[in-house]
Amino acid sequence: MSQPQEATPPPLHSVSVAGVVVREDGRLLAIRRADNGTWELPGGILELDETPEAGVTREVLEETGIHIEVDELTGVYKNMTRGVVALVFRCKPSGGTERTSSESTAVSWLTPDEVSERMTEVYAVRLLDALDGDGPHVRSHDGKHLISAG
Repeated sequence: MSQPQEATPPPLHSVSVAGVVVREDGRLLAIRRADNGTWELPGGILELDETPEAGVTREVLEETGIHIEVDELTGVYKNMTRGVVALVFRCKPSGGTERTSSESTAVSWLTPDEVSERMTEVYAVRLLDALDGDGPHVRSHDGKHLISAG
């Protein structure tokens, strides 16, 4: 008789969305997170009942006060350590006024050079990928360093 096989539990992933909001002058919207002080894209966990486009629109507005129009998906990024899959969209601002929130201690429009200086590699690459026009990119990282690039 064959041995019964143990059932493999289904993988548990979280899906997040983030917006690369590009102003007409080429500056990019970024936040300094309230929980850890790092500079990142505005974004967050996608709700079960919303589309990715609606989710990124909601998250950017909640964290920055900026209304956006979603242009296109520019990348899919997986944090292999935490099991988070992030969908990143290039967007353009359509109104609102910059303001912080309970999730952000600063909101700023950064140049691409400032992005590279202030953000860790795994977050900076998301903005820079959105600007190169060759997306959507698919990348994985361990939370600190890129593992693969596509």
